[in-house]
Amino acid sequence: MNQSVIKALKLLDLFTEDSPELSLKEISEQSSIPKPTAYRLLSSLETSGFLYKIKENEHDSRYRLGIKLLELGQRVSENLEIRGVALPFMQQLAQDINEVIHLVIVNHNEATYIEKVESTRALRLYTRIGKSSPLYIGSGPKMLLAYLPKTRQAEVLNESDLISLNKKINGKELRQELDRIKREGYAYSLGEQDADTTGISYPIYDFQGQVVAALTVSGLSSHFEGESLQRIKEQTKQTAGLISGKLGYRGGS
Repeated sequence: MNQSVIKALKLLDLFTEDSPELSLKEISEQSSIPKPTAYRLLSSLETSGFLYKIKENEHDSRYRLGIKLLELGQRVSENLEIRGVALPFMQQLAQDINEVIHLVIVNHNEATYIEKVESTRALRLYTRIGKSSPLYIGSGPKMLLAYLPKTRQAEVLNESDLISLNKKINGKELRQELDRIKREGYAYSLGEQDADTTGISYPIYDFQGQVVAALTVSGLSSHFEGESLQRIKEQTKQTAGLISGKLGYRGGS
């Protein structure tokens, strides 16, 4: 584990409600880190936006927590809100259709599963809360990728190797699929993360009309056929709409 990173993060803990500003001397003394080392760590934190420096004179500077922490805190808060709002609806959906339900968000250039409700069936999927996967594998990740700006999509799709279950993905076909997902409003996957499984996903919108998560139903492909498939799609779409409404979305489906 990188000790410099650990030391730098521990410096952030020195800033409290009673001590919102600290000088280099105070930080060095409280952390028991020599001034040159403390200055180097503080400079890295300042460059990254975690701290900002107030230069009072030529010989004295003080530091405060930076705006980057507020941005990260806002993201955490939003994700916690989505989980709290979505979970009761996910539990009801799982009870109604008895399949595995996931809540998926974008995390940098990956998709992260932030909530999961199991079915009562014996099936156990590879996914778990906290797991991240490429944005081009599975119905939930692809749903999120489809709604990203084209520039962000290009970042993901320009990766050298797009692989799903050891099979190379055709970039042109994937772009066409993303266009279809956005046009039709849902994503479908077959055996992309786990063999013999199907996934169906619908977007969840926030009060600004932005897609902030994907609601995903996953299960054995044999359960996603004929009338069962239609029922799963209808109930998943309805549930995604209910969650979006709780988040303040007032647009059409």
